[in-house]
Amino acid sequence: MELSLRQLIVAAVAAMTFAGSAVAADMSDEAIAERIKPVGSVYLEGDAPAGDAVAAGPRSGDAVYGTFCVACHGSGVMGAPKKGSADDWAARLTKGKDVLADHAINGFNAMPAKGSCMDCSDDEIIAAIDHMIEGL
Repeated sequence: MELSLRQLIVAAVAAMTFAGSAVAADMSDEAIAERIKPVGSVYLEGDAPAGDAVAAGPRSGDAVYGTFCVACHGSGVMGAPKKGSADDWAARLTKGKDVLADHAINGFNAMPAKGSCMDCSDDEIIAAIDHMIEGL
């Protein structure tokens, strides 16, 4: 049995009609609100983020390093000092931890501000630095 193009179009339109009505069948205020709710939120620097980030508290230096810093500081990309390498960190540490923290937070040379962790607090960035230089 061979279907004509017209039969295929009619079948496709019917399928879309039934599928669309099934999705939109629940027209309650709650169902509509659920369908149109934002998928994310935006907050300005200095404002507290909403939701789980506030409840979870600050991330450890290990967690920040493992999520963000390891991409460059794990292998030394573009001259980034590698975690635990005294030779890589020596010149930077002679300038003091305040300068090191300032460069990490605000960016310096090839390193972007906060290592691209824009939702990290300054304290979390400093904890990540401490984690990378631990034991030197």
